Amino acid sequence: MVLAVAEFTQTPLDLPGCLALAALSTAAGGRAEIEVRPGWREPLNLYTVVAMPPGSRKSAVFAAMTAPLLEAERQLVEQARPVIAEAEVARKVAQREAERRANEAANLRDPTARAEALAYAADAAVEAEQAVVPSLPRLIADDVTTEAAASLLAEQGGRLAVLSAEGGIFSTLAGRYSGGVPSLEVFLKGHAGDLLRVDRKGRPAEHVAAPALTLGLALQPEVLADIARMPGFRGRGLLARILYSLPENTVGRRRVGAPAVPAPVDRTYTARLSRLVLLLADQHDPLRLRLHRDADRHILELERQLEPRLAPHADLAHITDLASKLNGAIARLAGLLHLADVLPTGWTEPVHARHVDAAARLGHYFLGHALAVFDRMSADPVVDDARAVLDWIVRTRPDTFSRRDAFTALSRARFRKVPDLDPALHLLEDHGFIRNEEQVARRGPGRRASPRWAAHPAAAETAETAEG
Repeated sequence: MVLAVAEFTQTPLDLPGCLALAALSTAAGGRAEIEVRPGWREPLNLYTVVAMPPGSRKSAVFAAMTAPLLEAERQLVEQARPVIAEAEVARKVAQREAERRANEAANLRDPTARAEALAYAADAAVEAEQAVVPSLPRLIADDVTTEAAASLLAEQGGRLAVLSAEGGIFSTLAGRYSGGVPSLEVFLKGHAGDLLRVDRKGRPAEHVAAPALTLGLALQPEVLADIARMPGFRGRGLLARILYSLPENTVGRRRVGAPAVPAPVDRTYTARLSRLVLLLADQHDPLRLRLHRDADRHILELERQLEPRLAPHADLAHITDLASKLNGAIARLAGLLHLADVLPTGWTEPVHARHVDAAARLGHYFLGHALAVFDRMSADPVVDDARAVLDWIVRTRPDTFSRRDAFTALSRARFRKVPDLDPALHLLEDHGFIRNEEQVARRGPGRRASPRWAAHPAAAETAETAEG
């Protein structure tokens, strides 16, 4: 399905791939967990963020990859309607019985009989209060407030997915509806599965013992720089919980008339994902997956390999908050791949080493992209401008170019005047990507020629190596 959707929409595999993982997380989050070893369990829910420029067909890919979830949600609603109707009737009957007994007690004169009747009335009132009407099943929310997310988690037995082709949820978390005060607790605890207390107006406080939120977003790259500046996002660990993807931009190089997703592929994907949702929906106590011995040895080896890289002067020292969660993310991915592979009868089997190996490849893909994303988050505007110029050089491969050539080719939203290019050009020169060519002053009338620059012959290869 990932291959077919990527081909049809002419998008990088990363986008439908990450959304497929978010879809699996929506199905299994709050309904399954993996026990790596005694004392270490990981819930099977993920936070994924894909950053792509405008016009990348994010919405079309979202629609294709999440359609089975909406279908499963519809089926759950249809199954729940009779149960909800019966519960509503039972609650009304209990309330009327409580009222009847209260009225009877009020009309009695004999103190002993009245006390006995009041006791019966109190019992009936408690019974009416405890008559709970289930909420309609809900799998997915979009631009939801943190208060609404907490309420939905309480109503939906601790699981919810926030899936969106925009990044507006980050503005909400930063305090768009709370006077600029960040509200991160629900999304921090919703990833870790920590106890969440939900206070709601007019109703008693509720506790969600093991909340399981799924986050699946596709947003514009500029949003990454914005969220890095939002108070508390990095310091409290929200950014470290996310699996990032920064795919190659294919806009402008897409093939027209690509074949549609084959009907058998679409039907199989829809049937399998919907079935996974429906089979796990009634799993009140999370299904616990365990590792095969070989898989456990693979996890131990991954831990041995990662630990030295977290040392103060090692290559991951600047993102230890994220990298230290890598093996936990790999365990979650392995559990999701196992569930998808053994559907519907093999859940009691241990998770095999092949799933851990596949999850490790995905985990290190996300680690590589996280390095690029965190670099982008911390970059200053001049670095961003220099990257934009370098991208243009790599695409067009000019031997030489003038400052005006670059200005004409690049976005006027980024460079409003020709001289605005100078800091970026000087930075590229300092790093050896380009070299300034001295210009001979014009003889006679006319303005001086625009400064010219020579591109290093290996600029493209050097840029690709740096990105890698």
